[in-house]
Amino acid sequence: MTHTIDITRPAPDLSAALARIGSAVVSGALYRLGIRTSFICGPRPMTPGVCVAGPALTLQFMPKREDLYGDSEYAEPERQLHRHVLYHAKPGDIVVVDARGNQRSGVFGEMMLTFFKGRGGAGVVVDGCIRDFAAARELGIGLWLRGTTANFHTQTDLMPFAVNQPIACGDALVVPGDIIVADDDGAVVVPAAKAEAVLADAGEHAEWEDFSRLRLSQGGDLRKYYPLTPEVEDEYRAWRAAQDATKMTA
Repeated sequence: MTHTIDITRPAPDLSAALARIGSAVVSGALYRLGIRTSFICGPRPMTPGVCVAGPALTLQFMPKREDLYGDSEYAEPERQLHRHVLYHAKPGDIVVVDARGNQRSGVFGEMMLTFFKGRGGAGVVVDGCIRDFAAARELGIGLWLRGTTANFHTQTDLMPFAVNQPIACGDALVVPGDIIVADDDGAVVVPAAKAEAVLADAGEHAEWEDFSRLRLSQGGDLRKYYPLTPEVEDEYRAWRAAQDATKMTA
């Protein structure tokens, strides 16, 4: 079993900027930058309206082997690595769990998530299940899950195996310290080294989409305004200049 303590966290304002843009635009920016597998498939948004972005803490589960891991929920709690990933939580962190898509084992429950919330945690992305869902969704953290269950984690056939190591979650590679952007469209992994480039690309994309959305709402031609065609580029530049002027005088 593997346990790494430290991760490198990005600047909080970088995560906040990515959260404002959202997972769909971020995913598109990653695609344009050559990263095709950023979306975490499987976990679904279970807290509608919540949008978070922050550094990933990672937890990996493996098939349980009884000589390495027992059945009791509370026996030798400090040997249970799913607790340890929460010990490292700092404000804004997101815990990402490879639970092998398991639909039977609850990797966290209300008490663990209450502790995580108290540490300032922003959300959890689990390729698997949690339990105590009714209480967990009232905590105010974002939840992206494959499902829910009544079982605790050792009750079935999983055991926590590694903390803060690279994991595969929903067919996406997640490295500790990567930025997770998660909202009603799901969760996307932004490699830490690509975050600035993603923000620059996504910010420009979001701006011209604002213009396109406005024109489409006014009855504009979809063929001209989405995506923008050369014949409306001058119109877009004029609109953008007007927006910049408004910001300067505000």
